[in-house]
Amino acid sequence: MQVTYYLEVTSSWCFWAEPVWADLKRRYAGRVAFDWKIAKMNPADFPTSHRQYDWFLRRSAAITGADFVPSSAYYDVPAPGAYPAASAVAEGARSLGVTGDEVRCALSDAAYRNGRKIGHLEVAIEIAVAAANGRLDPLPLRERALSADVAARLDATTAEFRALQVTQRPTFVLENSIGDKAVFSGVIRAEPLVAAMDAMLTDAAAYAAYRESFGVPPP
Repeated sequence: MQVTYYLEVTSSWCFWAEPVWADLKRRYAGRVAFDWKIAKMNPADFPTSHRQYDWFLRRSAAITGADFVPSSAYYDVPAPGAYPAASAVAEGARSLGVTGDEVRCALSDAAYRNGRKIGHLEVAIEIAVAAANGRLDPLPLRERALSADVAARLDATTAEFRALQVTQRPTFVLENSIGDKAVFSGVIRAEPLVAAMDAMLTDAAAYAAYRESFGVPPP
């Protein structure tokens, strides 16, 4: 079974979804393959002011029952579509072999918990290098983050996301070995994901058991 998580590094809802993602990976370790892909936000998705952004952050904290309200202090109100640094650095780190969650989670935490300005390339690189514990060097990471290859990767995974015909990040796509597929867009709670994954794993196992007992279907 494969679970793919579409996210934007600077999305506050993805920030809230990270503990769920980590829990799913622990729960289904060895049984499910997990991957994450970046789905860049549209220019219109970005807040237009700190006042507006803080309103959204207070709302999400209230809805999730969080014990703190993230700050928008990290955020520079951008020109339309011009806020790619954090995602480019996260994807650049992955292209250099740091494929886990640590870099993008460190970037998100630095922004929402500490007000670090991860929209600035050099700040994002500093955070990523620290999170990678010696596995990244700043100059190669900078080159990768600014490369045409990483830009193409981000465009490709964003196109995959849009092809799902959903609009919310996070989006989780669940696929099992018998062709079943479930898409959860905007969901940040574990319960519906766990229920779907358990059902899909059970059905795939039942198919395999039946085939083991009775062979392939006749022509």
